[in-house]
Amino acid sequence: MTTDRPVTLAVIIGAHGVSGEVRLKIFGEGAEALKGYQSFDAGLGKLTLKSIRPGPNGAVARFAEVGDRSAAEALRGTELTVPRSALPPLGEGEYYHADLIGLACFSDEGEGLGTIVAVENFGAGDIVEVERPTGKRFMAPMHAVTIAEDRAVVEAPFAV
Repeated sequence: MTTDRPVTLAVIIGAHGVSGEVRLKIFGEGAEALKGYQSFDAGLGKLTLKSIRPGPNGAVARFAEVGDRSAAEALRGTELTVPRSALPPLGEGEYYHADLIGLACFSDEGEGLGTIVAVENFGAGDIVEVERPTGKRFMAPMHAVTIAEDRAVVEAPFAV
């Protein structure tokens, strides 16, 4: 289940101030969790983390390669990724959302439903998006999904 594909931890949403700091939207545990990474893959290159602190809409970070506001603004929309293998190990029964993408999805009766293509959170909890072989998609709340041996099982009321 754990390939070494890139996992997006944050995205740069704009500049902060005039000295090259950037504002980050974080997709994980917060600014403190990002301190454990020295650098991030960022599009065509790497960004070396110098400092990070909580900020508006997520965090404010300074990277060694970004020296002014213009350079910071040019990075708007850049995803900050790390290889899956760089993430901390998980306990029994835990998984990262990134590990769910690409899993085959079955009903609790064994019917093949499709493949998980996304995990979303619109504020009320995590939702998996499943694409059927026909290309149509449906969503199911995460509490209705069981992850077992490299496959996902959606409980009957949500298997459409």
